[in-house]
Amino acid sequence: MARLSGKVAIVTGAGRGIGREIAILFAREGATVALVSRTAASMDEAVGEIRSSGGVAAGFVCDISQPDEVAAAVTSVMSAFGGVDILVNNAHDTRNVNARVAEVTTEHLRTQMSGTNAALQFMQLCRVSMAQRGGGNIINMASAAGVHGSKTFAPYAMAKEAVRALTRCAAREWGRDGITVNAICPLATTDALQQAIDAGVAQAPSGPLGRYGSPADDIAPVALFLASADSRFITGHTLMADGGLSMDAGR
Repeated sequence: MARLSGKVAIVTGAGRGIGREIAILFAREGATVALVSRTAASMDEAVGEIRSSGGVAAGFVCDISQPDEVAAAVTSVMSAFGGVDILVNNAHDTRNVNARVAEVTTEHLRTQMSGTNAALQFMQLCRVSMAQRGGGNIINMASAAGVHGSKTFAPYAMAKEAVRALTRCAAREWGRDGITVNAICPLATTDALQQAIDAGVAQAPSGPLGRYGSPADDIAPVALFLASADSRFITGHTLMADGGLSMDAGR
């Protein structure tokens, strides 16, 4: 039986990479998926792939840095599908991720915190619907860059640790509504990571498994677990889907 049958899921940043693979897997597992992306072309391609495989999906163009667009996207999803059960906050602005602490500017933080702000807004807008439907699952994408305190990634690390703090606070406040809130710190071969490798600011993985993860095979199934009934007694937790890289890092 499909593990997400009858569920409605919103996946942000679903046009490519991890978000795309999560959306495809959720649809394969029976969910009706609302793909949210700033780029219509890549999003429409992912929607087409899901539909061609017999899944149910629709795309919603949204720049997550614009609160009005976030609100409009959620309203459109609610209108199209009647509510939401699962939210994956995956979208993040990849500009201004790199700076040493002594060089961080307000522009770095404004850009990077836009992703955290959007995650909060999506959560707020989806909470009532989830509670009315008997509960829901929120999955926020964080990063090991914050857990480790990666040098030269201060703006990104700060924003992603804020996502983890938001995750824990919401888990405490919304648990009685049947809503679980968890985070994933993924390490996978995404476009952003490849750009960082090419620019010389990221290195080959040094974790026990000795490789970067696959968005489809290593990260999306973790999101599926957190979106399914299998994880119903887990909340406020961060899963380090990073090949063991963070096993000795502070949490």
